[in-house]
Amino acid sequence: MNPLERMRIFTRVAELASFTQAADTLGLPKASTSTAVQQLETQLGTRLLHRTTRRVQLTQDGQAYYERCKDLLADLDELQAMFQHREGGLQGRVRIDMSTGMARNVVVPRLPELLARHPALELELSSTERRVDLVREGFDCVLRTGAVVDASLVARPLGQARQVNCVSPGYLRQHGTPQSLDDLGHHRLVHFVNTLGARATGFEAVVDGALLVLPMPGAITVNNAEAYMASCLAGLGIIQVPRLGVVDLLARGELVEVLPQHTAPPMPLTLMYATRRHLPRRVRVVMDWLAAVVAEHLAAEATAG
Repeated sequence: MNPLERMRIFTRVAELASFTQAADTLGLPKASTSTAVQQLETQLGTRLLHRTTRRVQLTQDGQAYYERCKDLLADLDELQAMFQHREGGLQGRVRIDMSTGMARNVVVPRLPELLARHPALELELSSTERRVDLVREGFDCVLRTGAVVDASLVARPLGQARQVNCVSPGYLRQHGTPQSLDDLGHHRLVHFVNTLGARATGFEAVVDGALLVLPMPGAITVNNAEAYMASCLAGLGIIQVPRLGVVDLLARGELVEVLPQHTAPPMPLTLMYATRRHLPRRVRVVMDWLAAVVAEHLAAEATAG
């Protein structure tokens, strides 16, 4: 194992604080990752990691070495990519995360054109409807819908996603179609909270430029996007979601838009990535492509709306 391979293994162990998880993400035996770090420590003449039965933690020297390793490995990736455009495009893996609706309706249908230009590019796409830990799970970038809550990451704003109010056809047959905000007292809302037990806000609408929140009854409260969508499809109430995540369901008639004149404020779309001095060219190119695809989709949505 050469020194660069040892450095790559060390950085993954440092980011994940786990030899086992680092081995899993790199496709290596755990013993190999442990041996690589031990050899690196012997070579440098210093301890890089504190190891206990419960955790792995960087030493002071390990933290300094980790920061330099990140920059050096990023520079190496940049150097190796300098002339790849002459030889068939980008090479290497890019791991990204986004919502299921964004992947299904916006990104995946456009992937063939990206991979046609860069056939040696390897994409790992996560769409698990949860907030992944970008650094610990080895993601190069994530596409977020909603407010940015992690100040440790670099945020690249992409635009605003228009929201819609949706119900299932079965719900309409049972409860009828609301025509105005005054009708909502006779309807149900699927409540969404980040933590079960927290108080749900209610139906949100922009009226005369101001945000209005109307309390509404509801039979179910959920804390993740997948259950939120499933509850609506099952006829349990109204949901308020970015249109780009349900455009296919609306087109097939599995969901129906209601009260289009009273929607919640648009939600920001943001590309997030870890702070570092350099990004590999393949990651920059993929992020630029994602930004362009999202911009085209938002422009089409604005024209259609």
